[in-house]
Amino acid sequence: MVNSSAPAGRFAPSPSGDLHIGNLRTAVLADLFARTTGRRFLMRVEDLDRVRPGAERRQLADLASLGLVWDEPVVHQSRRRAAYDAVLGGLVAAGATFECFCTRREILEAPSAPHAPQGAYPGTCRDLTDARREERRASRPAAIRLRSEVASFTITDALHGEFTGDVDDFVLQRGDGTPAYNLAVVVDDAAAGVDQVVRGDDLLTSAPRQAYLATRLGYAPPEYAHVPMVLNSDHKRLAKRDGAVTLADLAEHGVDAAAALSTIAASLRLADPGESITMDRLAERFDPTALPREPWIFVPPS
Repeated sequence: MVNSSAPAGRFAPSPSGDLHIGNLRTAVLADLFARTTGRRFLMRVEDLDRVRPGAERRQLADLASLGLVWDEPVVHQSRRRAAYDAVLGGLVAAGATFECFCTRREILEAPSAPHAPQGAYPGTCRDLTDARREERRASRPAAIRLRSEVASFTITDALHGEFTGDVDDFVLQRGDGTPAYNLAVVVDDAAAGVDQVVRGDDLLTSAPRQAYLATRLGYAPPEYAHVPMVLNSDHKRLAKRDGAVTLADLAEHGVDAAAALSTIAASLRLADPGESITMDRLAERFDPTALPREPWIFVPPS
């Protein structure tokens, strides 16, 4: 792991494909938040799940072409299984977890508490008897869930202010033994000294769970900034099927990395349309309080 002696921000892509302009915009913001607050900027590859060959190399090259600079080394979650296992083992030993044998369908179909959000864990396996647990083990591998002691948790976000979200008995390790996202990111951020998390606001509702887990583990929750999403012309989440949305695709339409950065900067009201810009100049202009709060509608060139 990198030196955690100084506070840091980070960007953490999953190498499942090329980054689109929405991902790149969030990365630019993560870099700007970090560099304008005197933090280190770290890069973490979240490769515990699906990995597409060559995606990581292309992602890092695209980020560098925009002018992002991060501290080495790049951290890979796939190489940190021992760290996750150690933290999980401590929680299991402390009685802070339980085995869960439910499928997603069973959770969705189970009766839930009044006002609980769709898909919230209903507590089916929380208090199984030893005999029932042994019976379930014979039929299905168990996931491991945190035994939550609260129903909600409040975080403070630079753009959203105080946000209170539901905290259920969420998964820490999947049934196939893979560490869950909520565990891995909390452990990684704490180990690296990350105290500033900038990411898309589609992840805002995940922050209370992660902040709560951090406090259970004795970590200070990070500062959050959940930034607006980039949507397509139908106001839906941007995807590669929407056309020229990656740097490689944009280049085929005559939009190079410098022009893409200019477009991103203009969408953030940090540059005039078509203005030549650099990350250093953006940092001089950066004011989080002046950032747009609404999604950016991106229409690809055709």
